[in-house]
Amino acid sequence: MKTSTHTLTLKASKERAFDFLSRIENLPKWATLFCRKLESVAGDRHKVVTPQGEIFFRIEGDAQTGVIDMYGGPTETVEAHWPTRVIPLGENESMFIFTALQYPGVSDNDFAAQCQGLENEFPHIRAHVEDISRMNAREGAAL
Repeated sequence: MKTSTHTLTLKASKERAFDFLSRIENLPKWATLFCRKLESVAGDRHKVVTPQGEIFFRIEGDAQTGVIDMYGGPTETVEAHWPTRVIPLGENESMFIFTALQYPGVSDNDFAAQCQGLENEFPHIRAHVEDISRMNAREGAAL
């Protein structure tokens, strides 16, 4: 199985980045190519409409470690796993680390396209996390 790790440095605290990325309701804000629509299904379960079709999707996070595990698949028992993590680099700087896994049946070309698609989503994360971080800093300075 091939893997490909992608990183994004953010001018925002680990807590701010984790808070944004670990909330499933924010997925359509940053994963715009992958998540065409987010739907609630019976309580706290969700489905994502992707370019390839509909999948069950969930996010499990641990704020202390910064681990954000993302799972998705055609059923709630057949899922791919996308391990990610947010680490602190300083008081107001962090890094988002996303490891893509090439599962059986995914061609090299499709895997490369998935990885490129992920890289194309990074500016959306930066815009949401850093803009909100700057707004909070300005509001704090005004008080």
